[in-house]
Amino acid sequence: MTPTHSVHFFDKKFQQQAKAGDFHLNPFETVTLNYLQGRVLDFGCGMGNLSFAAARRGCSVWALDASPAAIQHIQQRARDERLPVYAELADLRNYGLDGEFDAVVSIGLLMFFDCPTALATLEKLKSHVREGGIAAINVLIEGTTYLDMFDPDSHCLFSRIEIESRFADWTILYSAFSDFAAPEGRNKAFATVIAQKPCIPPKELA
Repeated sequence: MTPTHSVHFFDKKFQQQAKAGDFHLNPFETVTLNYLQGRVLDFGCGMGNLSFAAARRGCSVWALDASPAAIQHIQQRARDERLPVYAELADLRNYGLDGEFDAVVSIGLLMFFDCPTALATLEKLKSHVREGGIAAINVLIEGTTYLDMFDPDSHCLFSRIEIESRFADWTILYSAFSDFAAPEGRNKAFATVIAQKPCIPPKELA
């Protein structure tokens, strides 16, 4: 895997967080934690703060990220704390998933892919949620003016309604827009959607 500008950007950031002991949940992770149970996929897990919080609540977590610093940190922390968090270094643009999960989480990741790859990945993630399970997706959207972490030719700022529209046939449990101040007077605008996959009723007996 050839690291992108975005991977280098966050790898450096994660190293700094590890040294500082900065392991608090961000606002999106705090909201999502309340919906997690069972087998969880944390797709783009970063430092694994949500993964560990979920594991402490009884979940088993498969945590994937492209940052070597993050994955090394998670693997060591999982051993030290003896929690069921399995972490793997992965190129998430083309990673092959297996099986189904009670919850699939992707917070702050998909916008780092080009738009066709981002949307294809979203559909792949949805397909690995079991019936009755949940997907929690958080992305940057149009209106974001802080772009330092992006590869100039490979990122995707979603429209305000794009993510929720992709869950039109699911039950929307939570949907929100959030704006945060960024350096030099710039802005980061987010959309967060948590949705439950419908259960397909069994066929009636003839």
